[in-house]
Amino acid sequence: MPPMQEEWTVRCELAALYRLVAHFRMTDMIDTHITARVPGPEHHFLINRYGVLFHEMRASDLVTIDSAGRAVEADAGMHPERYRVNAAGFTIHSAVHMARPDLVCVIHTHTSAGSAVSAQKQGLLPISQHALKFYEHIAYHDYEGIALDLGERERLVADLGPHNAMILRNHGLLVGGTSIPAAFQDIYFLERACEIQVRALAGNAELSFPPEAVRRLTAQQFARDESDNIVSLQWQAALRLIEGSGTDYRS
Repeated sequence: MPPMQEEWTVRCELAALYRLVAHFRMTDMIDTHITARVPGPEHHFLINRYGVLFHEMRASDLVTIDSAGRAVEADAGMHPERYRVNAAGFTIHSAVHMARPDLVCVIHTHTSAGSAVSAQKQGLLPISQHALKFYEHIAYHDYEGIALDLGERERLVADLGPHNAMILRNHGLLVGGTSIPAAFQDIYFLERACEIQVRALAGNAELSFPPEAVRRLTAQQFARDESDNIVSLQWQAALRLIEGSGTDYRS
């Protein structure tokens, strides 16, 4: 596939992901971001044009940026409003992308449930099947203020380690995926796990915890070899949720 065609394919998938995140009500107006690596040796990435709501995102609304969050399009200097991005918002994403080339896509959310669990000292509890997907496979990073300090990137990456999911304490959630569909599946499960936890704790009843062996078994079952097929099947099904809704995300 020619490079330009490869990039357009990534743009379409990323625009679809923005709309799916909106469909499942994981947005925070124009804040938070989803990024994807552009194929090629330049270490370029795609991010949303700042100010476009997630549910209206199109492939052409995405901006190509470098690892510093600067737009690299040839006419970016002539049309700054067209290529405006939240460079500070890319601080977290750039840390992950640069340290983990295996992660094609990075999603960061500020949902009520995700932020609520991020504020709970015990973190994600192993009390649901959704949560057990991440058992012993989730990282934590302490809050350091709004992510404007580039020095935080090293600490964030060290905390993430080999994991693909992280709870940013007192902040929100972060996942990375080896593909855009894989990232979508992880944020969906992690967000749902947090929703379940918040509701379970609100019930003010004693919680049931599966035995340690069952927790580990369930995490292994989620990581089984055929999981890639399930990810693809879920992605194709999810795309049907946004077909015919407003402008075409592939435009």
